[in-house]
Amino acid sequence: MVDDGRPLFEQIADALEGAVLDGSMPEGTQVPSINELAVFHRINPATALKGVNRLVDAGIVHKRRGIGMFVTEGARARLLEERRGDFVARHLAPVVARAKALGIQPDELADLIRKEMAR
Repeated sequence: MVDDGRPLFEQIADALEGAVLDGSMPEGTQVPSINELAVFHRINPATALKGVNRLVDAGIVHKRRGIGMFVTEGARARLLEERRGDFVARHLAPVVARAKALGIQPDELADLIRKEMAR
């Protein structure tokens, strides 16, 4: 994990989400313990706990008393849906607004996107 200026707990949560999304931490898999995360990332355990609790609150990870924390069934689909919505809001909506301003029609925009994705 490279410090990107955001709070460390957010970076921990994002790294765990990334592992769920890329399949390296499948649903049902046990999440590293708070102490393991703290040692690995050389951070305070309270910071690691705050990052994991963010995922618990979002329903991505759940606690099994006395055993640990596990990736929740359906977590990957939930994360994909959330990230796709974020993609539309951050990237696609401004492109569509700019296309409208330039008089680019929906079919024409779709063709431009297809061509760009084929590169």
